[in-house]
Amino acid sequence: MSRDRFSHVETWVFDLDNTLYPPEMALFDQINVRMTDWVMRVLGVDRAEADALRHRYWRDHGTTLAGLMRHHGIDPGPYLEEVHQIDFTVLTPDAGLAAAIAALPGRRIVYTNGTAPYARRVIAQRGLDGLFDAVYGVEHAGLIPKPERDAFEAVFALDGLAPERAAMFEDDPRNLRVPHAMGMRTVHVAPEAEAAEFIEHHTDDLAGFLEALV
Repeated sequence: MSRDRFSHVETWVFDLDNTLYPPEMALFDQINVRMTDWVMRVLGVDRAEADALRHRYWRDHGTTLAGLMRHHGIDPGPYLEEVHQIDFTVLTPDAGLAAAIAALPGRRIVYTNGTAPYARRVIAQRGLDGLFDAVYGVEHAGLIPKPERDAFEAVFALDGLAPERAAMFEDDPRNLRVPHAMGMRTVHVAPEAEAAEFIEHHTDDLAGFLEALV
């Protein structure tokens, strides 16, 4: 990884779940359970079918919510409020990550397929308050989720960032395809690397990766 490849970056875009905290903290596992419970209750199916629908809609539409809206016409408001009622104390502050993000030159933003209020709670619990210039959730993209190009275009237009002078950090590799096509530097943040032409860099240590850039 060459520091020079990021010397032009003015805006640093971070995904939230399993990116700004490690997967082993299992925060999103709680959300998956609540989503499955919601699907069982509202659609009247058993747990096995509800879990299969949750995963299928995430795979096919980017988020479970997008699939539920498309196929069942659900009201997203109550759903989003309920599935985010989780225990945030499983997250611990990360002073090293905070320092690495704070040292980045330019603007720093969070863009998640969750909601912005949920993202702010995660950011606070991780000790990252005050480090980001903006926090964008799926509501800022009109409930269109990543990896849809329209979602990225809506959020980036709202922020005013220039993709060719920005970098994207993301755990879900499919969410890096469009940023790469838009001219962004792309960094896959995950325990295991995945080979794809739109993934330029991989790291299993976000703080260490960022420290090497500055």
